[in-house]
Amino acid sequence: MVEHDSDKISISRQADLLSLNRTSLYYRPADVSEEELRLRRCIDEIYTERPVSGSRYMTAILRREGWAINRKRVVRCMRDMGIAGVSPGPNLSKRNLAHKIYPYLLTGVKASHPNHVWSIDITYVRLKHGWMYLVAVIDWYSRYIVSWELDQTLEIDFVLKATQTALNHGKPEIWNSDQGSHFTSPQYTSMLKETGVRISMDGKNRAVDNIFIERFWRTLKYQEVYTKEYATPREARESIRKFIYKYNHERPHQSLRYHTPAEIYLMNMKPEDPIPTSSRENTYTGKESA
Repeated sequence: MVEHDSDKISISRQADLLSLNRTSLYYRPADVSEEELRLRRCIDEIYTERPVSGSRYMTAILRREGWAINRKRVVRCMRDMGIAGVSPGPNLSKRNLAHKIYPYLLTGVKASHPNHVWSIDITYVRLKHGWMYLVAVIDWYSRYIVSWELDQTLEIDFVLKATQTALNHGKPEIWNSDQGSHFTSPQYTSMLKETGVRISMDGKNRAVDNIFIERFWRTLKYQEVYTKEYATPREARESIRKFIYKYNHERPHQSLRYHTPAEIYLMNMKPEDPIPTSSRENTYTGKESA
């Protein structure tokens, strides 16, 4: 659908019209070995099952599974994948010491209505010959995915875009994240402060503080990502777009008394709240084209 040599419309404009990340149009498979891809898949699966896994635990499990590997290599892989376990040491989600850390505001708090508490997080998505990164914002009360973005890199732009898209839909009272460098960045926190959102951050080494988004990652990985072999970023984006639409609008949740997240989110919103109309969801109605 993209005309790379068009004289009438730029690549940037075509990407905007198609709701695509422009970097995906120039994607080339990552130059990594099959062994490296298999290793990252193993690390991703272990971390999805146990999000508090640090590099020491990860190394021990990998060795038990037959990998002749040292902790230094595991740390490097986890860093490149954006995975932060509970053990100290280098990781890509490690905060910038110059950035302000905000207190965790959700101890003893139970979300009582939509737009009460939102969480944001990033996860690793594997491709057949590479990988991508997915960021998503979830409403705690309804489990509704308010916004999401995929990118080939861990640069902050896709996080800022997902944040702005979410804020265009509504304004939560509390916005929670971990203490990673993306979420302590002044670019990110200033967007939230300008709207009057109260910023909350997980306690150090407390992956369970963001439990609702962690549960969604497990659902996404086990029911979608691990069942597919995405050949390209475009294929991953379209497949994940369909999954999130169905998750929001078609799949009843037992914890929601068998309502869908969208039903709970929309039926309980306050009259003054805007109705979310994510451009990503509008491109997929749940009906397959002929």
